[in-house]
Amino acid sequence: MQLKNMMTVDGVPVLIEGERNLLEVISKVGTIMPVFCYHSYLSIYGACRMCMVEDDRGRLLAACSTLPEEGMKIHTNTGRLRRYRKNILELLLAEHCRDCTTCGNSGNCKLQTLANQFGIHDIRFPRNRENADLDHSSPCILREPGKCILCGDCVRECNEVQRVGAIDFAHRGSNATISTAFNIPLAQSPCVGCGQCAVACPTGAIIVRDDTSRVWDKIDDPETFVTCEIAPAVRVGIGEQLGLGNGDNAMGLIVAALHRMGFDEVYDTSTGADLTVIEEANEFVERVQNGGTIPLFTSCCPAWVQFVEKKFPEFLPNVSTCRSPMSMFSAVIKEYYRDNLPEGKKRHYHVALMPCTAKKFEAKRDEFKTENGPGTNDVITTQELIKMIRESGIVFKELEPESVDVPFGTMSGACIIFGVTGGVTEAVLRKIATDNSRTTLAQIAYTGVRGMDSVKETVIPFGDRELHIAVVSGLGNAEALLNKIKFGEAHYDLVEVMACPGGCISGAGQPYISQRHRVKRGEGLYRTDSVSAIKRSQDNPLMKELYEGLMKGKVHELLHVNYIKD
Repeated sequence: MQLKNMMTVDGVPVLIEGERNLLEVISKVGTIMPVFCYHSYLSIYGACRMCMVEDDRGRLLAACSTLPEEGMKIHTNTGRLRRYRKNILELLLAEHCRDCTTCGNSGNCKLQTLANQFGIHDIRFPRNRENADLDHSSPCILREPGKCILCGDCVRECNEVQRVGAIDFAHRGSNATISTAFNIPLAQSPCVGCGQCAVACPTGAIIVRDDTSRVWDKIDDPETFVTCEIAPAVRVGIGEQLGLGNGDNAMGLIVAALHRMGFDEVYDTSTGADLTVIEEANEFVERVQNGGTIPLFTSCCPAWVQFVEKKFPEFLPNVSTCRSPMSMFSAVIKEYYRDNLPEGKKRHYHVALMPCTAKKFEAKRDEFKTENGPGTNDVITTQELIKMIRESGIVFKELEPESVDVPFGTMSGACIIFGVTGGVTEAVLRKIATDNSRTTLAQIAYTGVRGMDSVKETVIPFGDRELHIAVVSGLGNAEALLNKIKFGEAHYDLVEVMACPGGCISGAGQPYISQRHRVKRGEGLYRTDSVSAIKRSQDNPLMKELYEGLMKGKVHELLHVNYIKD
């Protein structure tokens, strides 16, 4: 008897409940289909053909692009399908660079994983593709075309989700490739360094740039004093790769690992974020009360700043003049150690540990350089830190947690939540609120700024007026919002933008995480905030010390920047 809205997968009856394709139905019976070109949040491409299934009439169907129908009977693991998939893998490997042991994506490569899964030990076909030059022009990511399998994931991520349009398909047939316009270096393209293409790439054709060797050299130099700051999102992004749970706060273990590896002093970027909140909140209030350029766009995300520079330069006056927490804190740390180097040290080298690839570009911007060089000498991502920990032989989960170092060891919980979308806005609202009671802080948390929605809007009372606020993550969503503002379809006073969906917790420098698990990282940051003794940036006693001491007379020089070219 055939029941309504039922189909059969490998002999198991399955209820069709509005699934968009066979892949979604198949997942309900506990079968994981092999795929390269399919991502649930991207458009259907159907190029790799690895997800083919066989129906009861012997037809082969692409599960990613076939709608489920009542009465269908499909098989996912017939001998014919196994031979078919092995042939596809052999053909892909025949044209693929096979330097797997030295590939930056080794161990995290989907092609490598599927080749092992299907027992591919020999390639029957010759390699006809010529080796293409490595594009290392970007300070953020590397492109190695010889490892590309033309799945198109990076193209759809760049064009559909981020709306940057830096790469696309070029040429036809066997000459097809993924390229920038006219094959110009990536650094000269519209690329903003967000790195989400590297997140989508299944094979290592696009990877995060690895700068760990340079950092190791500085650690090994006995005359160089090496400091490191850790961004909020890193603490909840590292654990799953090193034996902890997803979203667990690993801050104390990270500090211990960095000390063990040889870093002289380790700090929390949240201290720098407290400076950002104070400066950005003051700038916002000044613009609102004195008729300044509105809306004020946050400036913490360097990929977002580049996006405005390259696609919407007319909005540059709206971007906050505040440096990002990393650049603010780097400038302050460099200023402190300019005349305070420990005995025997001749140089100071400052490293920022970030979840973000675009921070590598930010560190090299001329705007953040002084006569003494850049404020941030190097940026390493969470992925690079994991590599350094493993290279050191450190058993991460067995370390004893350690605290960050003085004199920059104090921070508020408001700035720990900077790593999740809506966190910057919530911290600013805590700053401008006249009532600092727990009730008010709880009310701010429930104004609509929290949550993983791509676009959030809220209205907050402020004096005798209302503040219209938007929080957006993902550059494609930001572009849509900018166009609404541009054409008068929407009005806001404050807009927070993060380039990566969900905020820094999903930065391209973090270990990959699925959309449905992203929430746990955000919850980890909110839990840390909930047990913090200091809830607001202005209540951090270190802030008063810095403003009245080290930064006195130098606030604008150390904490602000002008992105508008004269």
